[in-house]
Amino acid sequence: MSKPASNSTKISPTAHYTGYIWFKNGLSDARLRTTQGAVLYKLLQPLMKYSSARKGPVLEDFLMARHQLIDFHLQEAIESGTITQIIEIAAGLSPRGLRFAKKYGDKITYIEADLESMAKQKKQLIGSSIDSVHHQIVTIDALADNGPDSLAELAKKLSHQSGVAIITEGLVNYFDENNVRGIWKRFSQTLSQFPNGLYLSDIHLKKQNKGRIANIFSKILSIFVRGGVYLHFQNREEAEKALIECGFKIAKLHKPSEWADKIRSCEKNGANLVRIIEARI
Repeated sequence: MSKPASNSTKISPTAHYTGYIWFKNGLSDARLRTTQGAVLYKLLQPLMKYSSARKGPVLEDFLMARHQLIDFHLQEAIESGTITQIIEIAAGLSPRGLRFAKKYGDKITYIEADLESMAKQKKQLIGSSIDSVHHQIVTIDALADNGPDSLAELAKKLSHQSGVAIITEGLVNYFDENNVRGIWKRFSQTLSQFPNGLYLSDIHLKKQNKGRIANIFSKILSIFVRGGVYLHFQNREEAEKALIECGFKIAKLHKPSEWADKIRSCEKNGANLVRIIEARI
């Protein structure tokens, strides 16, 4: 049974903040920079400076690490020829679709999917400049099992002779474990319909998010999303086991610092507050 879209609407404010981070670091288009994002960034700066001065983590550190590590694995999959169709769910103001569509052109189909209000806003910002065949912005509810705004319905429109990647960034820790497992099951069931299936995401674990500064970050994010921030799993092994239980054949969680030799942002002090999921069918 489909869940109402209202269950998902609490996430959208964070899209403005992360959108500003991507723009500030040269990864995004100026059209995806919003006033709300700039204001949120300025409001958080005193806390970030306080944390940095005490050699603590900074939100920007793990946001950049997670974004670029997801990019790295997606690029590898595209260039290997296993993935030609990408669905970024809860895409928000992410610039990834613009960058990958520009880089790979008609070699891929990139679909940015979000709730109706966010999808509509993004279309207004960049819709007129994108190739509607190979780069699309659509409405989707990640909690829907079926219906016009479900992943199942979107999957019917894809080529079933080509591989598919599903990406979520900044999504799973805003839902409780039952909803996350439901999302993962929908993803694995969808990806199993294609010759190659890849899921890339970020996740925060309990073990890496302890201490006073981490607790402050969690409270701030709770205010942003007007709800709880959930740490579902204690460690890498628990999360990988859950992904397998949800239908994935292979599941790995990557520690950003393990990729520091390839991705400079993964060297940052706060990078290891997050883990990157790479799960395959």
